[in-house]
Amino acid sequence: MENLDQIAEFKSSPELVEQLYKYGISKSYKAGSIIVNENASIRSIPIVTKGLIKVIRTEEDGREILLYYIKAGESCIMSFLGGLHNETSKVKAEVEEDAEILFLPMDKVVFFIKEYPEWLDYIFRLYHKRFEELLDIINAIAFKRVDERLLSLLQKKRELANSSTLGITHEQLANELGTARVVVSRLLKQLEDNGTLVLGRNKITLV
Repeated sequence: MENLDQIAEFKSSPELVEQLYKYGISKSYKAGSIIVNENASIRSIPIVTKGLIKVIRTEEDGREILLYYIKAGESCIMSFLGGLHNETSKVKAEVEEDAEILFLPMDKVVFFIKEYPEWLDYIFRLYHKRFEELLDIINAIAFKRVDERLLSLLQKKRELANSSTLGITHEQLANELGTARVVVSRLLKQLEDNGTLVLGRNKITLV
């Protein structure tokens, strides 16, 4: 997706799409770029038009855990809520795949809520989706073994990348799962031994 008029809620409102492009600021980012850090002020919300963003929560001891992905056509509901209440960011957003993002200033975010019901529908849909994804994270941490979570994460990445070969390190997977690299390396070797995947240099191929 590169055009906002492809978003389901916006198809019936060309005027809203026109206003988004009018007031939004488009920027391009390479993979690995940080869009927003924790405790940063939120002056605009991002709408991803191309690429993939991952949203991460960091604990005081430096450990990280992946919360959810933002795909093309989606925005970050955490940024929306934080900006709406003049709060700083509670999460870090990092580019997973080269991305193009349209940043909408917070004053226009509020204005569009009042003027365009399609915009509010869009926000509510994203809120519902993120809520379900966070429930899945809680369920996985509470009830699933680390090997199950690891395989689930790899399958999710394959789905998002539309490729069975993933360019990722053991360290990155460990950070996203909130566990130690040595644990991930051991589990990946077990998955390779049973024929689930093939390990390469900074890449993993799911069979």
